[in-house]
Order: sequence, then C-alpha cells, then structure tokens
Amino acid sequence: MNRSRKAVALTALAAAVALTATACGGGDSDNKSSSSQGAGYDAATKGKVINASDKKGGTLKLMSPQDVDFLDPARAYYGFVWNMQRLYIRQLLAYDSKPGEAGTKLVPDLAESLPTLSNGGKTYTFKLKAGVKFEDGTPITSKDIKYGVERVFAQDVLSGGPTYLIDILDQGQKYPGPYKDKDPNKLGLKSVQTPDDQTIVFNLAKPNSDFSYLMAMADSSPVPAAKDDGAKYTNHPVATGPYKVQSFKPGKETIFVRNTNWDPKTDPIRKGLPDKVTFTVTSNPDDMDARLLSGDVDYAVDGTGVQQAAKIKILQNAKYKANADDPFSGYIRYFAFPQTVAPFDNIECRKAVIYAADPKSLQTARGGPTSGDLGANMLPPGIPGSDKSYDPFGLTQGKPQVDKAKEALKACGKPNGFKTTIAVRNNRKPEVATAESLQASLKAVGIEASIDQYDGKNSASVIGAPDNVKKKGYGIIVMGWGADYNSGAGFLQPLVDGSFILKNGNNNYTMLNDKTVNGLFDQAASATSPEAAAPFYTQINKAIMEKALYLPINFDKALVYRNPRLTNVFYNESMGRLDLAVMGVVK
Repeated sequence: MNRSRKAVALTALAAAVALTATACGGGDSDNKSSSSQGAGYDAATKGKVINASDKKGGTLKLMSPQDVDFLDPARAYYGFVWNMQRLYIRQLLAYDSKPGEAGTKLVPDLAESLPTLSNGGKTYTFKLKAGVKFEDGTPITSKDIKYGVERVFAQDVLSGGPTYLIDILDQGQKYPGPYKDKDPNKLGLKSVQTPDDQTIVFNLAKPNSDFSYLMAMADSSPVPAAKDDGAKYTNHPVATGPYKVQSFKPGKETIFVRNTNWDPKTDPIRKGLPDKVTFTVTSNPDDMDARLLSGDVDYAVDGTGVQQAAKIKILQNAKYKANADDPFSGYIRYFAFPQTVAPFDNIECRKAVIYAADPKSLQTARGGPTSGDLGANMLPPGIPGSDKSYDPFGLTQGKPQVDKAKEALKACGKPNGFKTTIAVRNNRKPEVATAESLQASLKAVGIEASIDQYDGKNSASVIGAPDNVKKKGYGIIVMGWGADYNSGAGFLQPLVDGSFILKNGNNNYTMLNDKTVNGLFDQAASATSPEAAAPFYTQINKAIMEKALYLPINFDKALVYRNPRLTNVFYNESMGRLDLAVMGVVK
C-alpha cells in the first residue's frame, strides 16, 4: 500500500505478534466514565475492544494532512482510504472487524460463504447473499461485480489502483476494459463468468493461493455500469456499505451520510453507528494534532502519527498518553533509486548513497525511536519470509559509513560525487525531514542533492509516472509501503515485479524487471501455502537488496492519539489502523 496505501491490505503486525482475538460488540459500557480516564497507553493494540458499544448517533470526525487519492474503488491505493472504504464499499470477502489476529481473517461480505474451489484450485465460485443493494435500492448482481473487476483493466482511464487482477485474469485475451469492450453488455472478460445473477465464477490459468485476498480488495467491489462515468466516478462512487458520499470537495472535505438501502442483517462486519462521518483535509498537521488533543477531531485517519510537538505533549502528559498508541504499522519507510535516472543505473552509485546515509539521523527525522526500528532490508517483520536481522549494508549500526561511500563513488566513476534530485511529498513532514537528513549526509561525500516537494495526492502522476521521473531527474524517491495482503507477494510484488511497471500509478519506482526475481514470484504463487511460499520471498528480498535498489529508513511505528469519546476502538491488523467499520462516538 503505497503512499500510506495499502494499503490491504494486511500489515506485517498481523503475523508479528500473537494476540487473543476478542469479538467486537456487546452491550453499551459506561462510555463517559471509561473514556474520561483513558483506556491506557497502547491499549488499542492489545487485542481488546475499548469502549464497546452499539449506541447510534453523532458525527465521527476524521482528519488527514493528505487528501484521498481516489474514492473510486478501482483507483484507491492509500491504506487510509481502504480503511475509509469500509464505510461505503463492500466486496465478496472482507477482513473481519475484530481486534488481534482475528482481524486478519477473511470472512464473507457480499458472498454467502467463502469460495468453493474446483478444477485443481484454478476455479473460484462465489454465491451472493440475497437482499444486498446499491444505495439507490437496485439489487447487486454478479454482473455488477464482474463489471467492477473489468474496470481495473481500463488503466488508460482508471490508473492508480492495484493491478493484480489484470495479471491473473487476462490470460492472453488482452482485455481492454469495459469502455472499449465490444461485448454489447460490456461484460466480455472471458475468465469471469456469471451463469446467473447470484453466481460469479473466476477461472485462473493456474492455482493461486492468494486469490481470496484479492476478493477482499476494493477493486473487486460491484459497480453499476449505468452509473459509471469513467474517471469522474471517483467524485460519486455508488455505495454498498452503511454510508454513501453526500459531498466530495477535493483537497477540502468529504461527507458521508447514512445509506438507507444498506441492510445490517446482510452485513456482520460493519456497525454503521454514527449518523454522519466527516473527513477534513488540512495543510497544517500541527493544527490537526492540537485539534485532536482538544477533542475537536476524533481520529487522524491517515494513521501516520502525530507530529513531534504533539508527541512530546502526549508522552509527558498521563492524560493524553492514556489515549495514545504506538503500534508497528506494518510499513517500511524507504528511499528508492530509479535505474532509469543516471547515475543510478550504476549499482556502485546506488551503494554510495546507502553507505553515506546516517540511519540514526533518518530515524530521528521521522520522530525518534517511537517512529520505528532502524530498517535493514525491504521485508518487514511478520511477513512470511522476513528476517529482521538481515542487514547487508550494516544500516542498524546507526551511523554513516563514509569510507565505504567514497570507495563506491570511485567504483562508479564519480570520485568527486554527482548531482541528483530527491522527490518527496510536501504534506508529509517526516518524509521531508528524512529527505533533508539524507541531503546533509550526501553532501559530506560530495553528492549534491536538491529536494523537489510535490503534493502527495498527485503521487500517481508524479513519482508514479516513469516518464515524468526520468524527465524530472528524480534519482531518489522518498516513500512508504505496507502490504496489500499478508504475504511476500502482497508486500513486494508491486515494488519489484517487472510485470507491475505502469505508465501511471507505478509503484516499481526502481524499474526493476529481472527474470530471476519475476520467476521467484511465479514459484511462490504456485506454492501450496504461505509457509511454503515464504522461502521464495526470502530469496527475493535478498536479491533486491544485493542490487542496492533501496535504502530502508525504518520498520515503521506511529504514535497515534484517539479521542476518548470514541467507541469500539481497536487496531484492525489488516488495516494497520483503528477500524472505522465499527467505530462510534459518545454524543
């Protein structure tokens, strides 16, 4: 999940800790009493529900220093947007709304049950629940789900989102998406069949044990063809969950109100408690933090944590600290080196940057130890196949290695250094700070790095467009990434598989297209279980680190404040954030 995406999205935390699953729900607790005292530091990460309640009403107030990338389920890829989509989008499957390990489990959503597998694991058959409807009262059919899946193929119109389904379902057809579909019903994707309105069948070319995870991603959600207006659909996506979009003002605010055609009897995942949910975008993260601590805002939904000033206040004030958490987010924060931008087509020049960096300074720039552990490689703890101790460049020593950096510069033919540009989102202060830290470290070895700040909401067309990256000379890109789902493929494949390189919305920033790496993903997909696939991801992680394509900053943590008036509070480990699907407020 890039750019705070996602996410999946499963976070690495899901497998990193063993927690006791506690179901959400139950009768109302004495919310005012318990919330005024605070649940306790890190309480939302401990596998229990804080302030359990079924009470409806009020307005849930969300805020973020960055706008949504897209509301369109085919295009959204930010992790916090995937969490918000639990308010208004449903899929065949979804992650359960429970704390602890139970929140990493897939459960039926629009489907009656988990899929039936046949044909040696190559055919997945789903039956839809009766009574599920769009916001206008129209029944949801299998054809709506197929159409939603087909939209993913229209990358010329709907870029930005995950593309796993294209790679798995196209199978040589070169399906262009519904807008260029010559089928009269715009349902010409051959690998997906709809024998009746309640049945949808996916035919894979080969078994893929990760396919059910893809059916829990928003891009597999139903879309009514009659309401689809292409790129403009993001302004008014048709809801299937408990809320619908009342208004969307890019860069400012999105307001969600109740979807009266949502039937809670068909939805065991979502509670739909608040009467309204507001999402406000701010250009001042420190002001957002102040509003959080004052109780004017309920939750900073981006999940990246408070800024340094608020962090100090929280850690030094028992009242604030009792309503704060510092979980591993499952993300890695990192620098990527596009091989299409000279001199980063030379491995030794890439090594020079890695050795010149000051890991401890980078960690400090992100907020110190509470922001995460020093990064060593590109596969975070908890993902099958990860090895936190694998540190080929000695980054966990926590200091720059100037002599090695200068040796690498000589080896790449740039003994006096070179010039380059670092691309960073202007609305992510910790990312800007890490860019400035790296800039200072590189200067010490003769590398002059300028910093180009851009609006994070435009990531897909700025750093996600390889032609633009090359044109702008972005030799170093600052970014963060979390797993789309909890496997090495869900984490690494969008970053390093050559088949995932896109003209827009690209996440393979290094432009790696290596036959060995690509082949290891194919072998992992054919494995019988995540455990059997894990060794392949270990090999992939080592292969990309040996190529010096990335400089890991840290295995991410985020100090997050939760308004004590919130009910049903817990970290959903598949989201890496507080679960919005069940959250309520004390009015």
